[in-house]
Amino acid sequence: MNLLELTECPRDAMQGLPEFIPTDLKARYINLLLKAGFHTIDFGSFVSPHAMPQMRDTAEVLSQLELDNTDSKLLAVVAGYGGAKRAVSHPEIDYLGFPLSISETFQLRNTKKTIAEALTFVADIQALCSMHNKELLVYLSMAFGNPYGEPYNEQIIGNMMRQLESLGIRTVMLSDTIGSAEGAAIELLFSDLIADFPNIKIGAHFHSEAHNALDKIDAAYRSGCRRFDSAMRGLGGCPMAKNKLTGNIATETLLHYLAHRDIESGIDGKIWQEAAELSQEVFAQVQMA
Repeated sequence: MNLLELTECPRDAMQGLPEFIPTDLKARYINLLLKAGFHTIDFGSFVSPHAMPQMRDTAEVLSQLELDNTDSKLLAVVAGYGGAKRAVSHPEIDYLGFPLSISETFQLRNTKKTIAEALTFVADIQALCSMHNKELLVYLSMAFGNPYGEPYNEQIIGNMMRQLESLGIRTVMLSDTIGSAEGAAIELLFSDLIADFPNIKIGAHFHSEAHNALDKIDAAYRSGCRRFDSAMRGLGGCPMAKNKLTGNIATETLLHYLAHRDIESGIDGKIWQEAAELSQEVFAQVQMA
């Protein structure tokens, strides 16, 4: 049994792009990813089309997905109650994802909610998910610091985790939203939180420059992390965090790390290569490495 849970994040890779990617092309790409063997595909979001115009066709993309021959789960990000209600109405969706932050500034920028309002929203959406057989996954944004000069320490993270635990949240992704985390901080935080919260699956959603991505993966893996988010060629980044985007951990880098250590990824290399080739068309507006 593969204990790793790898999530490919086309939603994160696409969401900040200004030129709209055609719906049928998005669906073709995601259908290949569904065949590749990922635990989860972060495929879209039910958010305001004014905030994220690239994601305005999430429901249409979902209607074109071929789900009969895949074990991959589907995740959709939400930021408001209306979007959450639309998401839970689709039986194909397994996870709803919500970005909760320890930074008041980022929470307001990202979801137009204070942290207190966001925690109330988490409680409401957790109840909604329970009624519709979904799991609420929480991204703990700015988990390794932020650019706004706000207080940050491990105790703040621990306090937030305790609140999430009290709400029954079972999966939390520690998010290096601006790519500032270093190996020692990653190792310390994952080691402590995994020990302190055994009933919560704690994963890694890292943004990173290419030169230190392997160090981040290694620090998290050695500290017990077994759920990782990544995106083809390290594309993406949070457009709400700061003006200059820092992309996701590249899936290629993650797969290289696992292969080099003889850790089974569960990914079909041939299908992954087909998806990589199609990505040239999907992300034609991005200068590809």
